[in-house]
Amino acid sequence: MRRSAAGSGGAGRCGGLRPGPAAPAPGGGGGPRPRRRSQRPARCRGPGSHILRGRSGAGRRRGRQRGSGRRGEPHRRGRPAPPRMWWDERVSARFRRNLQPTLTYWSVFFSFGLCIAFLGPTLLDLRCQTQSSLSQITWVFFSQQFCLLLGSCLGGVFKRTLSQSLFALFASSLAISLVFAIIPLCHNVVVLAVVMAVAGLAMGCIDTISNMQLVKIYQKDSAIFLQALHFFVGFGALLSPLIADPFLSDTNCILSNSTANASSNLPHIRKSLVPHHPGNLSHYDLPMKGMVVTRVSYAFWIMALINLPVPIAVFFLLYKERMVPCFNSSSHPLLSADELAMETRPVEKDDLCAAVQRPQAAGGHDDLFSCCQSKNFRGASYTYFAVHITGALVLFMTDGIVGEYSGFVYSYAVEEPLSVVHKVAGYLPSLFWGFITLGRLISIPVSYRMKPATMVFINVVGVLITFLLLLIFSYSVVFLFVGTASLGLFLSSTFPSMLAYTEDILQYKGCATTVLVTGAGIGEMVLQLLVGSIIHDQGSYSFLVCGMIFGGLAFIFYAFLLFFHRMYPKPSSDTDDASPDKPAVTDDTGQYQR
Repeated sequence: MRRSAAGSGGAGRCGGLRPGPAAPAPGGGGGPRPRRRSQRPARCRGPGSHILRGRSGAGRRRGRQRGSGRRGEPHRRGRPAPPRMWWDERVSARFRRNLQPTLTYWSVFFSFGLCIAFLGPTLLDLRCQTQSSLSQITWVFFSQQFCLLLGSCLGGVFKRTLSQSLFALFASSLAISLVFAIIPLCHNVVVLAVVMAVAGLAMGCIDTISNMQLVKIYQKDSAIFLQALHFFVGFGALLSPLIADPFLSDTNCILSNSTANASSNLPHIRKSLVPHHPGNLSHYDLPMKGMVVTRVSYAFWIMALINLPVPIAVFFLLYKERMVPCFNSSSHPLLSADELAMETRPVEKDDLCAAVQRPQAAGGHDDLFSCCQSKNFRGASYTYFAVHITGALVLFMTDGIVGEYSGFVYSYAVEEPLSVVHKVAGYLPSLFWGFITLGRLISIPVSYRMKPATMVFINVVGVLITFLLLLIFSYSVVFLFVGTASLGLFLSSTFPSMLAYTEDILQYKGCATTVLVTGAGIGEMVLQLLVGSIIHDQGSYSFLVCGMIFGGLAFIFYAFLLFFHRMYPKPSSDTDDASPDKPAVTDDTGQYQR
């Protein structure tokens, strides 16, 4: 009796034992035993656990919700999973390992944006400084754009080692600072065109190398970092005109007898100037001889100082990677905790396969001319070429729309049928670029949740619908502003999303970055010339018609890209060296190859 009482009393307490099997009844050794509960060890439930066992099923379920099983186990079926963090721990660890190079590439792209946007607002002051005509000074635009395209084609030459890439970025960012400092000293339009050609080459190298290096570091996770990279170019493009604006001339900066006639039209001329296309501005009589009165030199010197920390940041990255000849030493920096974990973890089969494939993968991302060599085409399927071509054509159209819309939206607004006041119409290009920058900022968290292919699809469909609505409501000034903002949002993330998507299709072994950057540069240059000529011949209404046609062609080319993606041969699972589940697939397991 004492044993039975002790057993029943201890069953409700923590650590108590449940009663063991009862002895057979006297005289009934072979009789059937009564059914008993399963002999499971009692769990420690703490005080009041006997009350919990007495609850109904609903009460037990409510009690279990406080702790959803063992640590690390998923929630039970039917229960909602906890919300995912927008920043994955694996991506965060890779970002921490590559924090300094990533921030350096972002800062270099800020320098790219600073240089690409200053020429438009300051062009009239530079005309006064060089005492040239409008048709002559607009060829400075052409010099910059053409050499930017050439630099984008040749930028892949410097990607073969990290040392070449960083030295090219250091020279390019330093060249941009020197260009800003030298421009006020150029009093001849030919000398100014040569200086801007040097700036264009530097910008082209920055464009290609920065995109390549981020894709190489993050690969499957590169979309979010490419979105941030292109946010910085938009931020630089917004900041540059703001710096220049206080130093621009309100009146004609060449004092002569005809100054008063043209001074009232100066703001209109400044906003109507389009790269290498002076349009209908030739009838304005702007003096070419006289005393030059301009303060724009201060704007360039301020931008040179703002840009100066960028080459310094690249130099510090070179120093950290022990690539500066004067500071190179045999000692190596200590590994961080993340890097030490990567070094000490056991080698897996997949990582070994990836290491075997690395020399082969390193052959991609050459410059455009190296990509076109016949040895790179051996054994390649037709879909390999189709993916490159259709991806470049999509960006040819979308970046061309960015160039032609920002260049001609002011001219379209001030002419019939809208006839917007010059001062109000001047806000349209700023609104367009402002929403491009805002869209790139929004795309940083969105690109983590959404696939690049989906983002590109939304972008091209949004551009097409926006142009259609602009045509329908072509007499509405309000909708012109709304459509301009909408177009900026949809065009903002197209380039980085398309780059990430195309590189993902090609498993980072093709020449997608070089081909896409070159295609985008050609589109921005060619479509501006084409639209400017059509507007000159057919009138301002053809501006929206051209945009509608370009948007439709972008959608068609993207549909072809989706088709070729389905036809592209899939890599086998054991040799997929771009798997996102792996810590890193680059030549350095998340770091750099020297």
